[in-house]
Amino acid sequence: MTAPRQQPRRPVPGPARPAARPARPRVGSRPLRLGSPRPRLRLIGLGLTLVLLVFTVRLLQVQAVDADAYAARANVNRYIPVTLAAERGAITDRNGVDLATTVDAYDITAAPDLLTPERTGLRDAAHKAAQLLAPVLGGPVDEVEEKLTANPASKYVVLARQQPPQVWDRIRELKQGKAARVRGKHGALNLLTGVNREAHSKRVYPNGDLAAGILGFVNADGKGGGGLEAQLNTALAGKDGKRVYAQSGGRQVPTGDLKEQAAVPGSDVELTIDRDIQWAAQSAIAAQVRASAADRGYVVVQDSRSGEILAMANAPGYNPNDLAHADRAALGNAALQDAYEPGSVNKVMTMAAVLEEGVATPGTRVEVPNRLPRADRAFADDIDHATWHLTLNGVLAKSSNIGTILASEQLGKTPEESGAVLYSYLRKFGLGQPTGLGFPGETPGILAPAREWSASQRYTVPFGQGLSLNAVQAASVYSTIAGGGERVRPTLVRGTKGPDGRYIPAPAPPRTRVVSEKTAKQLSEMLESVVDDRDGTGTKAKIPGYRVAGKTGTSNRVDPRTGRYHGYTASFAGFAPADQPRVTVYCAIQNPTRGSYFGGQICGPVFQQVMSFALKTLQVPPSGSGPPRLPVEY
Repeated sequence: MTAPRQQPRRPVPGPARPAARPARPRVGSRPLRLGSPRPRLRLIGLGLTLVLLVFTVRLLQVQAVDADAYAARANVNRYIPVTLAAERGAITDRNGVDLATTVDAYDITAAPDLLTPERTGLRDAAHKAAQLLAPVLGGPVDEVEEKLTANPASKYVVLARQQPPQVWDRIRELKQGKAARVRGKHGALNLLTGVNREAHSKRVYPNGDLAAGILGFVNADGKGGGGLEAQLNTALAGKDGKRVYAQSGGRQVPTGDLKEQAAVPGSDVELTIDRDIQWAAQSAIAAQVRASAADRGYVVVQDSRSGEILAMANAPGYNPNDLAHADRAALGNAALQDAYEPGSVNKVMTMAAVLEEGVATPGTRVEVPNRLPRADRAFADDIDHATWHLTLNGVLAKSSNIGTILASEQLGKTPEESGAVLYSYLRKFGLGQPTGLGFPGETPGILAPAREWSASQRYTVPFGQGLSLNAVQAASVYSTIAGGGERVRPTLVRGTKGPDGRYIPAPAPPRTRVVSEKTAKQLSEMLESVVDDRDGTGTKAKIPGYRVAGKTGTSNRVDPRTGRYHGYTASFAGFAPADQPRVTVYCAIQNPTRGSYFGGQICGPVFQQVMSFALKTLQVPPSGSGPPRLPVEY
């Protein structure tokens, strides 16, 4: 029998228990809460946006707004412009012999920015480089260092100009040697890395001081600094070219851009000068200046027929190859730049006026007293004498000042009229105006209009005082007489040869009739008496086998420092052969202080020496007849 299932007991509810108390938090601990990331992301995003905005604005400025300016600045730093100097034309004598020519040379350059302390890590990199270069370049270390440090940011500076190839060879050896290699903070480096060469040219004068007064010189910039080098600089210099190349680190980038405009060479200039005659003239005048202890002297040799200058010599001179040791006072051309009173050589123009005006003939009798009172003084000759009874020819032969004054007074009824006539002839002979050579610094001399002459000048001008000229003007006067009374403007240039090789002769010089052929012939015969007659003042100018016409001159000299008369100017002018004139020679010596100061004594021998050489050089045949020997006295 199945026992009945017992029902589960229900729990008897007891009294209610109190609720459990919550746990107390521990001291020092707080609940961890995660913040929202969104504010941080917004801040970072804003910062990135601002940075990108700055970059964007900068890129727009560089690439759009200032693009051209930055590109130009980059090109300046990247591309180096180099001038390609044109080869200077040569200057030759009439026979094609070089008087001035051009040889290869180099400008030595450097990049100063490669020697800065920041670039090399050395404080004295420029000084060390200067110590290496100075002995080779021939200058003080300080000067070379100054060029390397004057503009540290520069990529180009010229250290020395027109250096011979040997200098560059020595620099190249230094660059390859151990001395140029040093160690800086950034490692090993070569102090001479930025030192390079640029092909240029150097002007040289193969004959040293020969014709230096004519040629002049070229300055450090390659431009004519004096003489024909300056006067003809445009033709001689040609036209420079240009070369632009890309560089990096002071070196040309082989594959970089390269632009080049070729230079146009200068023209060659052929002078009228004969080198051999120039040498003879220069040697003769230099020797006489030394012997006379004179300030200076000059000789001009001219072709009597064509007006071409065959020689123009000055003493003392200078060597244009060595200007550093040249006397500054000798750098010019005194034969064209000195203005001085000619003295008695001027009398030939007075006689020309007297003969041309028909107021006298070579045989006209002139009574010459020992003194001649005129204006405010009594005029005298160079020696005291009893009254001379001379012909007009004798007045010239004896070089009488008094006789010349008496002859010039016949040119007009009054001293004023006589002066005006004489002035017109002096102008026609070329006085008081440029010679036409256009030479730098040339003086036209001083010849005041006759109306401005003082009372004494009316009597001193006829015998060569109270006016001034230069040596070429004086030679031209005698060439005019030798040329039959026709003046030919002097010339120094025969022609030029351009870069294309074409020779262009110089234009024919203008000719001007001054006196008639008859007057010129009479004057020539009178000038022969000066040299040939035993009483003449120019007997030391005789040349065996040749008839010589000439005139001595001895004048008071104006000292250029004080403006007062001090010392003398001795001179001699003439031409030969007198029967068939070919060559004119003029010599003047300023302030001789040793021995004689008379023109016939110290310039006559110079004339004789130079004229003899010129006649032989030009192969001029001797005279075929004797001199006319006009009467000197009556």
